[in-house]
Amino acid sequence: MPVTSFTVWFFTAMLSFLPISELRGAIPFAVANGIPWYWAYPFAAGLNALVAPVCWIFLSTLHKLFLKMAWYQRFFDRFVERARTKLQRGVERWGWLGVGLFIALPLPVTGVWTGTLGAWVLGLSKRRTLLAASLGVMVSGAIVTAVVVLGIKAAGGFIKTI
Repeated sequence: MPVTSFTVWFFTAMLSFLPISELRGAIPFAVANGIPWYWAYPFAAGLNALVAPVCWIFLSTLHKLFLKMAWYQRFFDRFVERARTKLQRGVERWGWLGVGLFIALPLPVTGVWTGTLGAWVLGLSKRRTLLAASLGVMVSGAIVTAVVVLGIKAAGGFIKTI
């Protein structure tokens, strides 16, 4: 692996695991801070793929305890309704692959967190959800990496080096 600061790797890991940024934040951050794209993609995608089992474990254990808190229940109910409505059509049409396609779109609120939650709400199996999440993360990571690499090359024509 290239010699880069531990802090950059740590923040890349954190960004890939956070629900808002996921791969859309982790890969550009890593590349902008000196990690080559061919290391940033597998590192960030591998950590982002771990979100699905962590989310599933949370939903099947700690979630039941947190539901006793009113603020959590209100927040969770709103989040669940949005996830369900976003995923339901795709799952009805494509089955469990609809979850993978949803996750593969590198747009805001279409990542592994929302995809896993939506699959859990819709009653999809754990195994198929984890497979769909892994496939979606690989495609999403490839799209984000391509945009970052092509963006850097395109911007290179406008930047004069001394």
